[in-house]
Amino acid sequence: MTELRHRGATENELQHQPSEDKGSDTEGRPDGASDSETKADAGVPDVPVPPDDTPEVLNKALSGLSSRWRNWWVRGILTLAMISFFFFIIYLGPIMLMMIVMCVQIKCFQEIITIGYSVYHSYHLPWFRTLSWYFLLCVNYFFYGETVTDYFFTLVQREMPLRILSKYHRFISFALYLTGFCMFVLSLVKKHYRLQFYMFGWTHVTLLIVVTQSHLIIHNLFEGMIWFIVPISCVICNDIMAYMFGFFFGRTPLIKLSPKKTWEGFIGGFFATVVFGILLAYVMAGYSYFVCPVEFNNDSNRFTVDCEPSELFQLQDYTLPTVLESITGWSTVRLYPFQIHTIALSTFASVIGPFGGFFASGFKRAFKIKDFANTIPGHGGIMDRFDCQYLMATFVNVYIASFIRGPNPTKVIQQLLALRLDQQLHIFNSMKAHLTEKGLLPATEEVA
Repeated sequence: MTELRHRGATENELQHQPSEDKGSDTEGRPDGASDSETKADAGVPDVPVPPDDTPEVLNKALSGLSSRWRNWWVRGILTLAMISFFFFIIYLGPIMLMMIVMCVQIKCFQEIITIGYSVYHSYHLPWFRTLSWYFLLCVNYFFYGETVTDYFFTLVQREMPLRILSKYHRFISFALYLTGFCMFVLSLVKKHYRLQFYMFGWTHVTLLIVVTQSHLIIHNLFEGMIWFIVPISCVICNDIMAYMFGFFFGRTPLIKLSPKKTWEGFIGGFFATVVFGILLAYVMAGYSYFVCPVEFNNDSNRFTVDCEPSELFQLQDYTLPTVLESITGWSTVRLYPFQIHTIALSTFASVIGPFGGFFASGFKRAFKIKDFANTIPGHGGIMDRFDCQYLMATFVNVYIASFIRGPNPTKVIQQLLALRLDQQLHIFNSMKAHLTEKGLLPATEEVA
């Protein structure tokens, strides 16, 4: 960046700080960065390294182990704690899951924006953090307002203030964004134009990656908690099993962006994730609590997950190919159709999902940091654990829209009820004529 190469005398110390201060070997650099990469990035200020927040109890208990095994135990213990917390949140129901998604979104946004502020705070960019959080508020208002209108239509129509907000929701959202846009233009400083536009793009890309994806996660949740739990669990399983296979059997480096990743871990994680996904889908598909869409009950003013499971979650007989029949001795197997879809989900989680992690690794290497934060000892920040989840959320949403979801009768009726009475009558007469023509209704004389 031009600003980074032409700084004033008061900032020359940071610009000319020799890279050797960080250590002569690659272990002192994040992800094993080389000397050439360090020199190429010499113009980027260092992000302060957060202190080790590993609980003192674990530090004392594992003090006799090597750093490799100490890290293994810390990661393992904290992983079990996070999985237990995940099970507890599932037990609390869909509302709590949505709240957790919202909290994770805000924390991930905070971690990425904090990196930008840590790198460029010495420039004293006016309103950078204020505008970043303001745009987060605007984007959340837009997305969650759309969600409320879609899934709480009857409640919205029942309350006059909500009805007004719903009717003019997009205009209000656009007005809020324009306010932030004008504030940004007014904050421009002559000597920092380019850098301020860099940070404007930084904020918007962060919003695209974090807020949009978390919004899709909540949409997946409304389709049924199984569409939320299985994909997330597949990513978690792949992360764990790839680490385990790589830790014990890893020999062949997979990608330069993340030197610790190995082909052995990648392949082992793939097969383990596919098997895990099929088994988890079989267990969950038998419970209405997991497979039914999350809907708002207008009578009780509560979310409900009670329905007659669709064919996707009903056992069916499948004929095995001749090759598999000769190996297993079975001619047919009974599976839930959802299990077949789970093969696609788990394959994506283990083959394409890791590229979300590689993308995050490239980002961290660009700013010479090891983790986004130190929120979770042994794991880094929340974003370090959700870098693959956001990519998975987009795939699941696209997959549902392409192969699963059909027209929603409830939403169609809600839209019809919002029309004028003459429009409703016209649609009624058109539907009556159509159903009569199809033979579903008896032909009767037209009533004046």
